[in-house]
This record gives sequence, C-alpha cells and structure tokens, in this order.
Amino acid sequence: MGHASSPTARALQLFELLQSSEIRSVPELAERLGVDERTVRRSVQRLVDMDVPIESVRGRYGGYRLAVGRRVSPIMLTDEEAVAVFLGLSEAQSSLDSPDVAAQIALAKIRRSLPAASVDRLEAVLQAAARRPTRHDVPDAGVLLTVSDAIRARRPVELRYRDAEDTPSRRTVHPFDLLVHAGRWYLDAFDVERAEERTFRVDRIRSARTLPGVVSGPIVRAERPPLVDRFAGADYRWHVRLRIQASVPQIRAHFPESVAVVEPIEDAPTWHRVSIRAKRLDWLPAVIAGLGDHAVIVDEPEDLRALLHATATRMLRIAGGADGTPPLP
Repeated sequence: MGHASSPTARALQLFELLQSSEIRSVPELAERLGVDERTVRRSVQRLVDMDVPIESVRGRYGGYRLAVGRRVSPIMLTDEEAVAVFLGLSEAQSSLDSPDVAAQIALAKIRRSLPAASVDRLEAVLQAAARRPTRHDVPDAGVLLTVSDAIRARRPVELRYRDAEDTPSRRTVHPFDLLVHAGRWYLDAFDVERAEERTFRVDRIRSARTLPGVVSGPIVRAERPPLVDRFAGADYRWHVRLRIQASVPQIRAHFPESVAVVEPIEDAPTWHRVSIRAKRLDWLPAVIAGLGDHAVIVDEPEDLRALLHATATRMLRIAGGADGTPPLP
C-alpha cells in the first residue's frame, strides 16, 4: 500500500488497514502509512470524530481495532441501490472544494460490504465513477448495471434511446466502455445497424436489455480521438473561427475543452485561434461579450458577424443608444 499524501487519504488508508485485520499496532500502522506514530494517533482521532467505531487495545500486543460487532453494516443493498449510493456520494464529492473524508469512508464501507460477485458486476461502473465523479446527470442505475454486465460478458445490448432532438430510436450495440466527462456519463459502443462506433449519452438511454449471444472474435475498435476532442470537433452545422487576444486560461474560462479547440498563433504571441463546431450560433454573442476587454476577431462564419451586429444594435436600443434613440418601451 503506497504512502498517503494528505490527511484525508491517510485517514482512508488507515480505515482500510483496520478493516482488513483484527488488530493493528501503532508501529505497524506508522510503517504502512509512512508517517510517525503521532500522526497515526491524529488520523485515528480524525476517524473517531467521523463516528468510525475504533477501539484502543492496551498491552504488549495492543494497538487499534474496529469495535467488535461494528465491522459490517446491517444494511443490505441490492446492486442497483449500491450503484445509486455510489453515484450520489460521488456527485456530493464533486461539489466540494476538497475531498470529504466521511464520504470517502462511506464509499469504502459500502464497497467492502458487497459480495465479491456484486463487486465484479459493478466494476465497470465503479472504475468510470472513480475516473471522474458526476456533477450534472445521474443516469439510471439499472441501465448502468445492464451495460456494465454486457461490457464484462461481451454481450450485445438493445437500447431504447432519445437523441438531442428527443427523437426515439432502438439501437442494437456492442458496448465497449463507460466514460465520464464534464459531469455526464457516456457509452462507447459499436452501432450494429449503422455499422460504426458511436458515443451515446447514458442519461438519454430510456432502457437497456441484454440480448442473447456473445460478441465473437477480437474487438477491433476504430482509431478515435479522446472523448473531449470528439466533442470539440463534432460534425455540427456551423464551423466558427475566432481570433482572441487572451491567455489560454482566460479563453478556457468561456470556451472549455469540450466546446473549442484553442491554438497559438505563431506570429502573434498574445493571440490564439479558437475553432468551434456548433449546432446553433445564438449562444455565442453572450459568451463573446463575456470576454470583456479581450479583443475578438470573427474570421467565420459571416452569419455570426451579422448576429453580433444585430445583438449589439438591440442592446444599444435597449440602453438608449449613442445616437439618442430612446429605449424600447
């Protein structure tokens, strides 16, 4: 077990060590955690303050242990309920500026209390949750479990799906992976009818049903860019090109990686080229205005220039423009 690098991580490691043995001596805990004995005692007190039942055992073979009869929670969770709890706690974690030791301990307790078969079944879901906690859309636990099972067993799945325009469809897919990006869950899968690899938003999957049979042969996946690059380079109607005089962090505050590709301009070191693929243009004037004093040049499309001009004219009319035009009634 690696050395803990923060009080939260250290407390979580300490809890795991106490869970896995009847009793742990202070010197042993200090060695396993890579800290001194005083720090071990502080970590123990941190857990006690979080209502973790720890007993101090005196004598030659003394140390710390979890209180007798308190090692396993009497609450029995179904797999679907376990996923729901994991997602809820992960969502709560993502809303905090720093990790919450109580939530992390709760996650560890739940995982350790599950039967091995359930942990195996949940593995794809838990791995995706660990890579990136959710923030916005918590998908249906049953859908996640069905997809997770299919990924592990290489089974085809029938999806009832609604796209961004709320158009319903049925898809037969060979699922590859569960991904989490920018607070949303996605399923990478091969769409049998369309004969291509697609990415599906899991919260738009209305139901998932495992089909008979096994996906035979080696899984051959197309060379695809990372998920974030796929969003920024999606084949939408409008291809917007801007030049912005600002630093990358200043630009990213308004145009995140999932929205835009940002590149330096060699002969203009204070400027960056920003490329956006968009379904609509109506959201861009407000975002561009939010850049404040940073200079912006619209290279294309012409429709965006016209939209910016119309928006600026309307704002002037609302405010009572420089030409003395009265505000709108």
